[in-house]
Amino acid sequence: MTTPLTLGTDQAHARLHELTVIDVRTPGEYASGHLPGALNIPLDRIRRALPEIRHAAVRGEVLLVCASGARSENAGRVLAEHGVPTATLAGGTHAWAAAGHDLRRPAVRDTRAGWSMERQVRFTAGTAVLLGLLLGLLVHPAFQVLSAGVAGGLVLSALTDTCGMALLLARLPHNRPRPADLAATLAALRRH
Repeated sequence: MTTPLTLGTDQAHARLHELTVIDVRTPGEYASGHLPGALNIPLDRIRRALPEIRHAAVRGEVLLVCASGARSENAGRVLAEHGVPTATLAGGTHAWAAAGHDLRRPAVRDTRAGWSMERQVRFTAGTAVLLGLLLGLLVHPAFQVLSAGVAGGLVLSALTDTCGMALLLARLPHNRPRPADLAATLAALRRH
């Protein structure tokens, strides 16, 4: 098993021309801004793309990217379990943009309006808490368990640095790549 490396934003920027960059965020997040030349393979599709990523890693270093670094580290662990060496971008696209580096966005006609996964989680959690409180007041106090469950999930998410709600939301149609998108991305990765 290989140990994933971490590259800082300036290191990655200087070596961008020699790296195969894989953005593991949802297609909507990817469309909101990604590193130049990054290919989008959502985290839940990493295992499906394993042969192509392994092939790219043989030709050169693979850099995994997400919004903050947590999902790319998870992807790096999955790939390391399969003997594929990778590096992750410290701080993700947030740190990249904060360092003053460009993010690319597809042409308007190629994007779907979308929110970042973090924003989707905040909206969904807030809505569920409010719904639980409202139903608890108007219908039956037992509905407040919904609010308590969401609060407990948020605490667990913070403690484990994982997010079950994000994994569920990533499966919604607006966050999933179209089958042709993943196929085209994998074909581009084979050529890369």
